[in-house]
Amino acid sequence: MNTLLEPINQFLHCSTPDEWVEKAKQPENLSMLLTDHMICELKAAQTAMWLIRKYAVDKESGDALLAWLAPYEKFIYRKEGNLADLTDKNKLSKNLVPKSTSKYGQDLIDKMVLLIKEELHHFYQVLEIMTDRGIEYDNITAGRYAKGLIKHIKTHEPETLIDKLICGAYIEARSCERFAKLAPFLDDELNKFYVSLLRSEARHYQDYLNLAEEIAGCDITERIDYFGKIEAELINTPDSDFKFHSGVPA
Repeated sequence: MNTLLEPINQFLHCSTPDEWVEKAKQPENLSMLLTDHMICELKAAQTAMWLIRKYAVDKESGDALLAWLAPYEKFIYRKEGNLADLTDKNKLSKNLVPKSTSKYGQDLIDKMVLLIKEELHHFYQVLEIMTDRGIEYDNITAGRYAKGLIKHIKTHEPETLIDKLICGAYIEARSCERFAKLAPFLDDELNKFYVSLLRSEARHYQDYLNLAEEIAGCDITERIDYFGKIEAELINTPDSDFKFHSGVPA
């Protein structure tokens, strides 16, 4: 685990504050954490889908991506369906065809499709845990974290895409770091589950970062550092809305 986390900890500009861990490990906050975790898995899949649809594939392939995520989105946003309804839904209906005009092509598709598959699998696993424990899903408001990163993204290409990929790298890296921080304080089932997520989350962070560097075609260290400072500020400053990626509990 230490070998896996070493590059993550070097990439992030700060570690999760002890105050967040103290609050997160309290049993009364478990329902909130699991619910937010499940929603975050869907948001990660949606982000990857958006990147593929906007930058890499034709309309028919884009429609297949929308259909892939639809059952999960209906569950979260409309409360339609349940665990049984989502069984065997994690399948893409067709091979994705890159747009002839796409500059980014197959590598973006391959990395993001794998990410979507894994995030939707994690979504299902979290829902399974919640269902087994009698935790009913309820809508919750979004925290400040992702919005706090996204608002700094440039509005012209290819910088928009590069910035989105850098933000994706930080979100995945922070998720990995927090799973590792929290796991020792949880019961055996959740401990094993969170530890099992570390490898995929670590790879997701690296995939995002590699894509950003490849697409930029130049040194983006300064831009990565820029978002690293913003991310650390969101993590280290008081935050009254306790979530999986929230700051210091206020």
